[in-house]
Amino acid sequence: MSVDSSRGRALPVKLAAHPSVRAVQARRVAKPGVIDTAWLRELCLNAGADDVAAVPLDRPGLEGEVPHAQNALPGARSLISLVVRMNRDNVRSPARSVANQEFHRTGEIINEAARTITTALQDAGHRAINPSATFPMEMDRYPGRIWVVAHKTVAVEAGLGAMGIHRNVIHPKFGNFILLATVLVDAEVSEYGEPLDYNPCLECKLCVAACPVGAIGKDGAFDWKVCSTHNYREFMSGFTDWVETVADSKDGAEFRSRVTDSENASMWQSLSFKANYKAAYCLAVCPAGEDNLEPYLEDRKAFMDLVLRPLRDKVETLYVTPGSPAKEYAEKRFPHKPVKEVGGPR
Repeated sequence: MSVDSSRGRALPVKLAAHPSVRAVQARRVAKPGVIDTAWLRELCLNAGADDVAAVPLDRPGLEGEVPHAQNALPGARSLISLVVRMNRDNVRSPARSVANQEFHRTGEIINEAARTITTALQDAGHRAINPSATFPMEMDRYPGRIWVVAHKTVAVEAGLGAMGIHRNVIHPKFGNFILLATVLVDAEVSEYGEPLDYNPCLECKLCVAACPVGAIGKDGAFDWKVCSTHNYREFMSGFTDWVETVADSKDGAEFRSRVTDSENASMWQSLSFKANYKAAYCLAVCPAGEDNLEPYLEDRKAFMDLVLRPLRDKVETLYVTPGSPAKEYAEKRFPHKPVKEVGGPR
């Protein structure tokens, strides 16, 4: 038997003689300690994040995240919240291919940044993982909780923003033109963020006015099924509904009478590239955030004419479930937009 000097445990002679084992034993490995906040921030910004803050997993308000975080990374102690900003005029464009490209490219950037940070933490001796900022997710759990960690909840607890009435996190500087990611790590951080003492949301209700299916109420109520049915038409439940339409059609002619060529082309594009959002107008019109606010303050009417009106005037199909309030809302408020009844989330 030989003794592992780093741990004081006896090793079998054959194992102790292995070149890899001898190389490891020859190293002086310092046990990693608390992660320095300044070092972490520099690491994250250099990796591509635009803002960062950490929060302890045992923070009140994160109780619902604990079992999921511990399942994904046993021994997780801290959550590192990352922000990458989007180009706002891309998100605001009535050409939704421009907006979708911005969503997807920013998602790639933040996932790349999170992976770089995780690698650096690993090299420093920590155990860390970077769950996806967007997709893929744990689809074996669908239609339940498919995400590993709730990025919005973590960001709010870390002080990187607050939830607006449109249920998106609004960063004090960048507004809601951001994507979020979270890195889980098995160590403490020397300084943690704290929730903001104010909400950057202006409660201007432009998101209410912009939503083409009435998913956001004036009183702050939010109907996620209505939002999902339209905005996420080419994601999970909408794709299932499209497949069922294929299966239920007796022949190609009937299928084409039920699904237009442009709808099929859009679904093909979502399947071959990445899923298309149909609206996300609540994000597009939001003026909150110090970087975005000035034009709204200078002339609110001009701001609405420039940002809100093109989205409201756009002729596009709105997807609603049969007999839903969304159908009545869409037909009344947007008579120039065709309304189509489809199956919704289950």
